[in-house]
Amino acid sequence: MEILDQEQTHRGHLQKEAPISVGKWLLAMFLTAIPIIRFIMLFVWAFGNTSERSLSNWAKAKLLWVILALAIGSIIVIAFWGVIAAALFAGKLA
Repeated sequence: MEILDQEQTHRGHLQKEAPISVGKWLLAMFLTAIPIIRFIMLFVWAFGNTSERSLSNWAKAKLLWVILALAIGSIIVIAFWGVIAAALFAGKLA
């Protein structure tokens, strides 16, 4: 019962924290639009001691998307340069 007393109810659902304001979300999205700051802040929000669980989960999901995009982008670049190198190599031998 002690746990239930500490939690607030919101439309019939148990909620442990207040929702994050629109301003804080806009700041988070603005900071993640800056390339170098993006990685620093995503790691801070994802793995730091933040009180907002939704911000932490969002940062973890965003990091996974960034890692996935980097991996796919790297594969595409390597394949592209492989094709270019093969074409240049084949042209020199002919």
